[in-house]
Formats: sequence, C-alpha cells, structure tokens
Amino acid sequence: FFFSIPFLANLVQGLNSTDPAVKEKTIAETEKRLHDQETSKEEESKTTVNRTVINTRASVRVFFPLKLKLDAIGFLAILEKDAKERAKRRKRNEHLANALKEKGNDAFRKGDYVTAIQRYTEGLGKLKDKQELYTNRAQAYLKMHEYEKAIGDCEWALKCNEKCIKAYFLMGKAHLTLKHYSESRQCYEKILQIDPQKESLTKDCMNEVNLEEKRMKDEERAMKEVQSGKLAALSIKELLQKLDRPDQNILYYTGGIRLLTGAVKDRTEQTLFRTNNGFSILKDNEIVRRGFCGERKNPAEVDLSVSLLFLWQAVCAGNEENQRLLLTHPDVNAQLPKLLSSGVPEIQKETLALISLYSENENGRRLLVRHQDLTKWLQILMTFVKSTDARASSAMNILSDLTEEERFKSQCRVTLSTGVLPLFAQLLTSAKLVNRAALARCIGIMGNLCADVAIRMQMAKCKECWQACLKLVDECFDVSVPKYQECLFAVLGLMMNLLLESNVIIQYFAVDISGRCMSLLRDKDGRIVTRAIGVLSRVLPASSSAVEEVVKGGVVKKMIKFLKAGGQITSNYAIKTLSICTRTNRQAQEDLVKSDKRFSVLLKLLDSENEMIVGNAAFCLGQCLVVPGAATSLLNSNVVMILLKHAGGDAARTLVQENAAIALGKLCVAEPRHIFQLRKLNGLAILNSAMKYVHS
Repeated sequence: FFFSIPFLANLVQGLNSTDPAVKEKTIAETEKRLHDQETSKEEESKTTVNRTVINTRASVRVFFPLKLKLDAIGFLAILEKDAKERAKRRKRNEHLANALKEKGNDAFRKGDYVTAIQRYTEGLGKLKDKQELYTNRAQAYLKMHEYEKAIGDCEWALKCNEKCIKAYFLMGKAHLTLKHYSESRQCYEKILQIDPQKESLTKDCMNEVNLEEKRMKDEERAMKEVQSGKLAALSIKELLQKLDRPDQNILYYTGGIRLLTGAVKDRTEQTLFRTNNGFSILKDNEIVRRGFCGERKNPAEVDLSVSLLFLWQAVCAGNEENQRLLLTHPDVNAQLPKLLSSGVPEIQKETLALISLYSENENGRRLLVRHQDLTKWLQILMTFVKSTDARASSAMNILSDLTEEERFKSQCRVTLSTGVLPLFAQLLTSAKLVNRAALARCIGIMGNLCADVAIRMQMAKCKECWQACLKLVDECFDVSVPKYQECLFAVLGLMMNLLLESNVIIQYFAVDISGRCMSLLRDKDGRIVTRAIGVLSRVLPASSSAVEEVVKGGVVKKMIKFLKAGGQITSNYAIKTLSICTRTNRQAQEDLVKSDKRFSVLLKLLDSENEMIVGNAAFCLGQCLVVPGAATSLLNSNVVMILLKHAGGDAARTLVQENAAIALGKLCVAEPRHIFQLRKLNGLAILNSAMKYVHS
C-alpha cells in the first residue's frame, strides 16, 4: 500500500474539515499523488525495446478521481472506526492484563511461583507487549530454577523496551547461575550504560560475578588436587571426619581443631574445608557448639572457643566465600556480639581478630552490615577503650572501617542516645583511667559519624556530651604528654563538627566553649591552635555574650597576629571569627582599626585566591569604616581598585561582590575624597552594577 501513515492522517483531517476549500484542496492533492504514482509505475515498467503501446485503459482513468474520492471517504471511515475499536479493545485488555499481573504478584509474594507464572502468562495472552509481565515471569522462573526460560522472557521484555534495566538485571542473575560469567557481566555493563546512576548496583553485581567465578575456579583446582592424591588435600577430609565423631571428650575436639587449623595453609585447603562441609562442625556437634557460646566458661571451654576462633581465621583469611558462609551461619551470627562481650580477654582478642578479617575490606564490611545486627556494636567496641592491651587498638580499627558504610551509620542511630552517648561521655571524663591513644581514635570516629545529620543532631543536643568535652579540654590543658594532646586535638575536631548544628544547648555552653578556646590560643601545638580558632568561628554566632567575652579577652588582636603568620586554614577561621565579632560589636571594630594599621592585613587578604577569605575580609573592612579616621587612613592605598575588582568580578560566591560593593560604598560615604579615585577608574558604573548583589 503506497499511502504513508502521515499522508493518511492528513487525508482524514482534510476530508473531515468543515471548510469546503480545505476539502477540495485535500482531494486535489490526493489526485495529484495518485497521478504521480501511476506515472512512476509506468516509467518503471518501460523496457529498452522501442515499440509503441496503445493504452486501452485511458477512458477508465478519466473517471478515477471521482471513484477515488468516494472510495477514500469510505475507506477512511472504516479505518477510523477500526482504530477506535482497536483502542477500546487494547484498553480493555490492558485493564485485564494489569489485574492478572497483580494476581501474579500476590502469588509471588506468597511463594506460589507456579501460580504466579500462570497469571503472568494469562496476562500476556491479553497484552503481548507488556514488559512488566515478561520481567515478573522471568523473576518467577528464577525462583523455579528455570534459568533459560527466565533469559527468554528478559529478551522479550527488551523487545518491548530496549532500556529495561530490570530485564538486564534478571538476565544477569540467570546467566550467573548458569556459569555464563561473560554474558552476566555484559548485562550489568548494559545497566550502567543505560543509567550511570546505577553505578553502585552494577558494582555489587559485578563483584558477585567475580566472586562466584573465583569460587568455581577454587573448587575445580581443589578437586584436581584431591584426585591427584596430594597428602595435604586428603588430610583436610580425614581430620574433618575425625571431628565428626560424636560424644568425645572436649579435649579431643580442641586438639582436633588445632590440628585442622595447622593443616589449612593456603586457598586450596580453605576450599577443601568448605567443600567437605567443614562449617557443619557447629551444627552437628553439641559439645563444639556449646564451646562457641558467649556464656561463662571453664578453662577447657575457653580453650575450645579460642581454638575455634583460630580455625575460623585460618579458613576465612582472604577467602570471600568462606567469609560469607561463616557469617551466615546462625550460631556464628548470634554469638559474635556475645563473644565480644564475654569478658574473657583471650576470646575477645581472637573474636576481634576474626572480625578484622571482614572489616578491613569492602566485601567483608558489606557482609557484616548485611548479616549482622550492628545496632549495639558501636557501644560494644567503644567499651574496649578501657582496655590497656591490643584489644583497644583492634576495636578502634574495626570501628574506623565500619564508619565507611552508610548502613552502619543508620544502625548506630538506634541506640545512640540511650547507650552510646552515656558511655562516650563517661570515657571522655575518665581520660586518666583509659587507653588514651584509643580514646583519641574513638573521639575521631565519633567526629566522623557526625557526617550523618541524624547522629550529629542527637550528639549536639546531648548536654552530658558537651560537659564531658569541656572536662576533657580542662584535663588536657597544660599537659604536654603526646597522648593527651591527641585527645585534645580530636575533641576540638568533634566540637567543630557538632557546631554545624544550632540549638539551645549550644547557646547555653557557648561562653564556656569560647573561653576554653581563648585559653588554647597559647598552646605550642599549631594544630590545636588552628582547631581552637575553628571552634571559635563556629560557636560565636550562637551567642552575643560569648562575642562580648572574647572581645574583652583580646580576640581581635590575637586573630590579627595569626593572620599575619599566614596559613590557609588558620586564616580562614581567623577572618571568619573577626567578621562575627565586628558585625555588631563596636569595641571589636575599634580594636581591629588599632591592631591592623592602615588595614594592611585586610588588604593583603583581599588579594587571596580563597573566596571565603576575600568575602569575610571585605565584610570586616566595611564594618570598621564606621570608626572615625578609618576611611581616611586608606587614602593613599589601592583599596578602591581592589574593592572595584571584586565588586565587578565573577566570583562563584555572590558574597564577595556583595561585601566588596558595600565596603566601597561605605568607604566613599565615610571619606568623600575616595570618590575621585572611583571616578578616575570609571568605577561608578561598576559600583552601580554590583549593587544588584546587595540585599535591601
């Protein structure tokens, strides 16, 4: 049929028009198109033979336009009616297909996958191009272990929508189960191409493929060693069989486990331990399972527990599949927190060593957060700060690793206010009695957890936490012992993070906090001085009383001194502190004019590449120009040029333009002679343009 769809659509629209001229034009264009088509066909049918053919159908063509007109109207009416009927039929079928899909989903949720497949199939009978029915049926096929059928349905779903992420995801799973590793990777790569925001999902899926492929290769290699009769491979199976003997003395099992641990030397032995059901020791042997419990034990049971922990470390070191199997074992999952809290140093030490195997790598951490209830782990591990041996360091290493996982942070919120913060406050107030190196790390970890807004809000509202921080600052003050200094440095960092919040508790402690920081400005450790200034810059906005106290204590002169010394971070905090003080405090404004002769320090800061420093320096300058004589002292400087540059510049922060424009305006009001320089530099137009940044 030589009519295109757009042509037919225009034809229908023209013939249905109420305007006679439009109808006539439509008929004329149709006749012309038919004539052109007939001419084209005749040209195509001509041969190279030179002969004349008499057209006996010419008389018929004379009447064809009228026939076309009548036939076209009838045809289009039929076409329009058919389209409406098909639309109604599709709508009805779509409604039925959706109802069947919901029935299938309900059966799937109940675990009745056979019924689910039937309902999805019935739905496809109503609507063959519904991608959700294909992907849902593929998911049900996966549950029924019919992987080829699942792949087939995914391919049909992709014919309906070539960018169906769910289809690629399920197809990747099916290929992985069938050991089609390259095909599985291709599916996950396709997901990333379709949606780059699925990077995390794709990464997890790729990791799963890599681990599964590695597992299969390990097992194939181990099987070859068994078949070749290697003694090391055979000894693993023999030792496991001996441990499987029931009702033996506890010392028998302890000795056997130690021998088995010694036999596991590399990845092959680890794999053979797994393939010979080594993890069933806990399930099948009551004496061994009881020895792995966290309850109070006699010396023989302690020895058995420690031996088991050594064994788990040997079989799990660097082996992702063994790590997964161990952590998903019900007994291990339930007992790990109890073993950590057992009170037996040897058991705690080896439990920490085992957990470290997981926490030190990304895959292991994900296993922990996925299969362990970590709501109490922060509190449990924090308790080891009281330990004077290596357990404290191990516990802090694990905590530091776990804080990289968002799911760990979300679990920490559960018991933060009821369990963690009371313990944390107790540790802060007992610095002389605990492991101070571990305490410093613990404070740093709590500071890192403040990146989570919910955790930070809870901590910032905790009065006991603030009191403990201040008490630690007092204890560390005047103590030059390095471990105390590290605690002080860490607690100042924590306070800076907490001061990102604003609440009545912070307002209440603002004067005390700022007073402690003023004292620390004399510290010999430059890191502590920088953080003390940082705390000042964040706490002063919370309290006008705190501002008054620090101004009386000479904060302006001290900040100018630190600004002269330089240092990007210190300068950033110091100029922000000055901007807060000079915003409303006249004494601070006068002190700055006296301390910074001819504003040499501020002018230098206005040339900084750091926009925050430039913005705050311009603000301070503008605030201080109300002091008599301040603007006059700048007559022979290039301040007008500098401020004009920033007012008319293209800084990313509009604060720079705004503060520079305000300072320039105040400068000319306070000392009109600056206007001459402004005119000379054609600055009035620039200043007028920059005023758009200034809020009324």
